[in-house]
Amino acid sequence: MQLSAAGLELIKRSEGFRGQVYMDAAGLPTIGYGHRVTPAESFPGGIDEAQASAMLTKDVLEAEREVARLVRVLLTQGQFDALVDFCYNLGVGRLAASSLLRELNAGQHAAAGEQLLRWDYAGGEVNAGLKARRESEFQLWTGGTQEKAVTAV
Repeated sequence: MQLSAAGLELIKRSEGFRGQVYMDAAGLPTIGYGHRVTPAESFPGGIDEAQASAMLTKDVLEAEREVARLVRVLLTQGQFDALVDFCYNLGVGRLAASSLLRELNAGQHAAAGEQLLRWDYAGGEVNAGLKARRESEFQLWTGGTQEKAVTAV
């Protein structure tokens, strides 16, 4: 399974494009569409949107692989997209250790979807940007309605 256009749009909209290195909400150096800068990388002149898109493609592929590795149940496209966005935003470690993944792999798709909404904190407080992102993931997860989440199980 691959990230859909809707999933990619969520990542791009949530991350926004920045051509210069900045510190994200967690204090990590970041550039482009939320690409975490590694110690081996340097961007003294910044990057353009084409470079950012190439980085995004590579980072999304990694998130897709990790979701496929961790999830042991069938997913809808929207559920996959939501998990890839979640993993892209918070990292594979957070997904791997989450109640969300435990619920999902136990076949509790609706309960797992509800878990997405709990990941809206930064620095111990609800973050408006994260809240909006988690709600968008939840909309992808449910196909836009709560009823679909319940009947998809």
